[in-house]
Amino acid sequence: MIPGAPEVPPEHVQSKNIIVIHPGSLNLRIGKACDLNPVTVLHAVARRRKPGGQVYSDTFLPLRGDLNQPKDLEEARLTISHTLQSCLQSDGRRRYATPPQQIAAFNRRVQPENTGDTGGEWIKVEGDTVVGNDIFWLNPEESFNVHFPYKRGDFNIHSGPGGSMTAVLADLETIWSYVIETQLQINIQDLKNFKAVLIIPDVYNRTYLRELTYLLLNSMRFGSCFLVQDHVTATFGSGLSYACVVDVGDQKTSVSCVEDGICHPNTRVRLEYGGGDISQIFYWLLQKCAFPYKECDDQNKLDSILLRKLKEEFCHVNLDICGSQEKSFTLKQPEKPICQYTIQVGDECIIAPLSLFNPELFAITGPKQIHTQKISTGDPEDPHDEIYLRDIRRKGIKEESSASELNESYLESQQAGTEEDIVVDAMDPIIVQSVKEFIINPGQILGLDQAVLQSIDRCPNEDLKRKMYGCVLVVGGGMKFSGIGTWLQNRISLQIPYLYRAEQLDIITNPRDMDPSMVAWKGACIMSCLETAQELWIEAIEWEKYGVRVLRERAPFTW
Repeated sequence: MIPGAPEVPPEHVQSKNIIVIHPGSLNLRIGKACDLNPVTVLHAVARRRKPGGQVYSDTFLPLRGDLNQPKDLEEARLTISHTLQSCLQSDGRRRYATPPQQIAAFNRRVQPENTGDTGGEWIKVEGDTVVGNDIFWLNPEESFNVHFPYKRGDFNIHSGPGGSMTAVLADLETIWSYVIETQLQINIQDLKNFKAVLIIPDVYNRTYLRELTYLLLNSMRFGSCFLVQDHVTATFGSGLSYACVVDVGDQKTSVSCVEDGICHPNTRVRLEYGGGDISQIFYWLLQKCAFPYKECDDQNKLDSILLRKLKEEFCHVNLDICGSQEKSFTLKQPEKPICQYTIQVGDECIIAPLSLFNPELFAITGPKQIHTQKISTGDPEDPHDEIYLRDIRRKGIKEESSASELNESYLESQQAGTEEDIVVDAMDPIIVQSVKEFIINPGQILGLDQAVLQSIDRCPNEDLKRKMYGCVLVVGGGMKFSGIGTWLQNRISLQIPYLYRAEQLDIITNPRDMDPSMVAWKGACIMSCLETAQELWIEAIEWEKYGVRVLRERAPFTW
């Protein structure tokens, strides 16, 4: 070492060689563990179509369902509207609302102001692939298919072109390699000197995890890697040892209870709605108020940026803002004049975010499934999989019980072959965890407050439930609305079981004053540099030798 040179802590040296990857349905967040913030790019790839090839494009906003029967949506809108009218402002006065008809009358008279400039040019494409944000500026006349490898928080497997698992993994490799080379300035050939941390969903598919590990270690040739759940890294990023984590992304919302780096399997739930669905609801509400930009198309990629921007800038849950508000926005698109619109908006700005608690409005983007963690059904590549371990456990218990003195009734029931499975399965925590399902009425969608209450209710003991009611952590980029934390707090407070009422309910929406969409990424950076994380790394040579077995034994979550 050079005399007098400042000592660099070993974790900082190490953090320069760790790349943290957080893939999402809309955006990819990626960067070195030593970076202050990740690079955030559109998590998509556009591939040039072969002559006569099938046209295919994943949508930039969730597709709207059939709106020919808007009666249920209208009822849901009115329900929220009536709730808002019964609320009070912070000074105790009743709220008032401007009728949508009055706002529509103003908006119908709005004419765009032309600034005289044009919105620039489409990008010129030389190769056959376009990755990330450049896709937005790709001329629609060009013959490209657009693929998002993730949808609703998991692999985007479908029957169209590019919908197979092989194609999804190829897209992931293309996107990640391109961003590592162009944004992180790392040569792909040098990845053998780097380690990768991949942030995975709390509700995961074991087959996908195995394929992702193959992708990192065999295809991209990282020196080593480990996988970690997003809710666990969110607690690390927030500096919390435990929390009920609510993660609202663009296309999914997930809830689970995390304690000391363990995400309790029975508490995990993933719901198929997020910020993109709220954008669609807000667009529908704007249309009801005669949105003056009539050419707006929710499936046009540049209009989808605009709708997201309007939602982020206009939507809030501040009950002190009443009546109509004048807002303006600029329309800037290539080869078209730049226009400015001034419009009026009312309670639509509050109704759209509150759809998280009145999820009937999410019917606008079609039916929704609910996902919970499934127990393992075995893995053909792993001879010591969950089923093998369960059988060994059964065998051990059977041998123990036959060796001890058993009373006659137990012996009889065992000979009948009924009791053994019941006794063993009752002792098997994995099987017990799978019993309690999340409750929703038929045809309905689970609201965010209900998801939190039911997740906490599935904690294994009373002490843990009490702790979770005391700390609810909200992360992700889909719920960044001022005042929504207070609304969530009020909704949960009204429904907390009497036993836990004494607890101070704490909702954390901006942990450490950080952008909530980056908390999980930041937490993975912190975690990857800890001394205790050293035993989590899976070396490429180990993976080649033992395959999925090493992943099951080394993973920091219940496999």
